[in-house]
Amino acid sequence: MPLRLAPSFREQLADSDRPFVGMWACTGSPLLAEVAAGSGLDWLLIDMEHSANTLESVLVQLQAVAAYPIAPLVRVPSNDTVAIKQILDLGAQNLIVPMVSSADEARAAVAATRYPPEGVRGVGSALARSARWNRVDRYLQESAQHISLTVQIETAAGVEAAADIAAVDGIDAVFVGPSDLSASMGLLGQQTHPDVTAAVEKVFAAVKAAGKAVGVNAFDPTAADAYLAAGADFVAVGADVALLARASEALAARFISADGTSRASY
Repeated sequence: MPLRLAPSFREQLADSDRPFVGMWACTGSPLLAEVAAGSGLDWLLIDMEHSANTLESVLVQLQAVAAYPIAPLVRVPSNDTVAIKQILDLGAQNLIVPMVSSADEARAAVAATRYPPEGVRGVGSALARSARWNRVDRYLQESAQHISLTVQIETAAGVEAAADIAAVDGIDAVFVGPSDLSASMGLLGQQTHPDVTAAVEKVFAAVKAAGKAVGVNAFDPTAADAYLAAGADFVAVGADVALLARASEALAARFISADGTSRASY
């Protein structure tokens, strides 16, 4: 019997009557990914750009979260045809491609996700989890229907090209990265600087005018609220490693004094 794949991130966003809220998975641990998958959040970003995730760890995380009602996205390490092919073949249906600053770069990302003649993706469906080893009926002909492609705008040049990027056929959504964007604007580490937030909202307007979904990374709750109010369709509000770092620091502050002695009384 032919198998059916889960709805893509594109389809889930379109069917939702509210913005999606999600978090990052950076540890490479399938156990922690599964914990996050059962949290009630809408989407989970498995990161390969700035984390220790490998093809093998991404595979087991996709398998671990598949049983949960959460949309898994994989951020590929770069806009690279081979990397995108391999990650799609693992069964990732929803990709985020970082550092896209022009329409040409967006078109290259689309081509990497499509089989010829529309693109350049290598054919290996009989060997790959993407088609469940040729158990998904007409996967080769209809693979584009199963894949959602989000590109990430993270530079001042990308902000200026946002309308052209969003207009590229095959781009389903744009995700703004204020960290790299602030750096490209000469405001390193100042993700909530007024000039940065203004640039993010400029991208929002351009992408929405093109009829595409737009999201943003915002670990600061105040910034996240502001971006949701400004029309973000999806937002990332935390990361597994950041949550663990802050929670462990809070434990240390609660139980250990500044001089290294215990605060506890026995």
